[in-house]
Amino acid sequence: MSILNESLASRISDWEARPDAPAETLAPTDGQSYVRGPSHPPLAYVTIPQLLGEAVSRFGPRDAAVFCEQGVRMSYYDLDRAVDELASGLLALGLNKGDRLGIWSPNRVEWVLTQFATARVGVLLVNINPAYRSGELEYALNKVGCKALIAAGSFKTSDYPEMIRSLAPELDSCAPGRLRSTRLPYLRSVVIMDDGPWEGAYSFEQLRKLGGPAQQLRLRAIDKTLSPDDAINIQFTSGTTGSPKGATLSHYNIVNNARFVTDRINLTETDRLAIPVPLYHCFGMVLGVLGAISKGATAVFPGEGFEACQTLDVLARERCTAVYGVPTMFVAMLEALETEPRDVSSLRTGIMAGATCPVDVMQRVNSEMNMNEVTIAYGMTETSPVSFQSFVDDPTDKRCETVGRVHPHLEVKIIDEDDRIVPVGAQGELCTRGYSVMKGYWQEDERTAESIADGWMHSGDLAVFDNEGFCSIVGRVKDMIIRGGENIYPREVEECLIRHPKVSDAQVFGIPDEKLGELVCAWIVAKPGTEFAEAELREILKGQIAHFKVPAHIRVVDELPMTVTGKPQKFLMREKMMEMLAAGARLP
Repeated sequence: MSILNESLASRISDWEARPDAPAETLAPTDGQSYVRGPSHPPLAYVTIPQLLGEAVSRFGPRDAAVFCEQGVRMSYYDLDRAVDELASGLLALGLNKGDRLGIWSPNRVEWVLTQFATARVGVLLVNINPAYRSGELEYALNKVGCKALIAAGSFKTSDYPEMIRSLAPELDSCAPGRLRSTRLPYLRSVVIMDDGPWEGAYSFEQLRKLGGPAQQLRLRAIDKTLSPDDAINIQFTSGTTGSPKGATLSHYNIVNNARFVTDRINLTETDRLAIPVPLYHCFGMVLGVLGAISKGATAVFPGEGFEACQTLDVLARERCTAVYGVPTMFVAMLEALETEPRDVSSLRTGIMAGATCPVDVMQRVNSEMNMNEVTIAYGMTETSPVSFQSFVDDPTDKRCETVGRVHPHLEVKIIDEDDRIVPVGAQGELCTRGYSVMKGYWQEDERTAESIADGWMHSGDLAVFDNEGFCSIVGRVKDMIIRGGENIYPREVEECLIRHPKVSDAQVFGIPDEKLGELVCAWIVAKPGTEFAEAELREILKGQIAHFKVPAHIRVVDELPMTVTGKPQKFLMREKMMEMLAAGARLP
């Protein structure tokens, strides 16, 4: 019997069998906003190397990963050999179980190899946003004490070696693996993915060849020391407010979430999953890579970063059956299809997450991209990440107006300011408990305690359940605007604006006001080829929402500031709007 199948049969989590656990239900009971997901399929008590080993034993000669921009195609056998080779190199580098290694790169084959090689030897992979600049890199490396850093040579306008050298000029005079830096005191080794030579650093190819027979022999011994409960990954929260926190996740967290997410889209070994979303985030690394591996599917990476035409070309050429993306990615692909049609009839399913999907976008994705089984997912990095997801046969309105229903083995409640569960239909803060909740924020016990109470992860999101258990995310607790004593939820105003045929996207937020406390503001993106004035926007809101909810200031912009994962950065909009108003600038 295979390792994974053994786990499914006999190593099920004790949480599932708690005698005091309430009966599972996808729908709320007794009119209260509490749901518990199903207990099947069972949780797998396995590590990432065991997950990969199972896939290799079952699907060895099949395509495991295709990196189209790099021209790399790997079978499961190829991937397994390359991972062991790199893992041996990491051991030769002096890394041991529990050490931290940072990876700073766009979507490349080296990223995926590093993901599995670090897990193979129990080293924690620290995901660093490829858009980070040197100051943010310094913060991330020092925050978690990275002993090694693997970085791309360049991406877009970023020259990674130059930024590293600006922080650690000592590289110019040290041997590879012997760094002693004043500003990066924990860092010992730097590896650059592109061929060198690199002063004071290894190239990735050198690292792959660094290990020998001694390190290869150590791999089997290390297997016995790994536990599914070990921390294996640190992901920095997106940093839309405050300094980023290092959410620390275990094998158990992310292996199981990857399995359940791909269960919902009915992914199998015959599928080819396109992953244009970034690997540094859970969407790419967990839902994408681990999700594909858990089913024996093929992971297809169109390019280093998302580009609509490139992605569509790959979808057609590789005959992909599934694709992931945030709504703005799907909008861009739909627009590119209008300009240059492609045959994407092989598509069937996928996941759209990160923001609300307008109904017309969902309908077009269903019809024009042949994705009748696309699902919506919701979660947060701290819950590994997904806790709610639609089913492939949910009606369109449920897939657009809600984020689906609760995932297996999770409990979710919606509470008020006094931590009491609210009635179905009432708004409150969404909290999640179960296998997916992170181990904590790296070395930040106080911030962890602020977010997790009695095992419940407080999301900071305002949510509502309906009687069937479908969940709607209606805003952020901290985003609520209080104008003259009236509570205003930005999502309600945004939805009114987005319904206008000329509006592509809208974000609503509050700014301070001496008289009313806060004023409502909106940033609007027009659909291509359309124009409108503030008066027209105000007109569409009349009769739809109360007068005090109508934005006092509206700005039409070409694009909205977003995180790489598609989350709007309202704090940047707020700061810019306040600057413009203080300067007396005329707003559209």
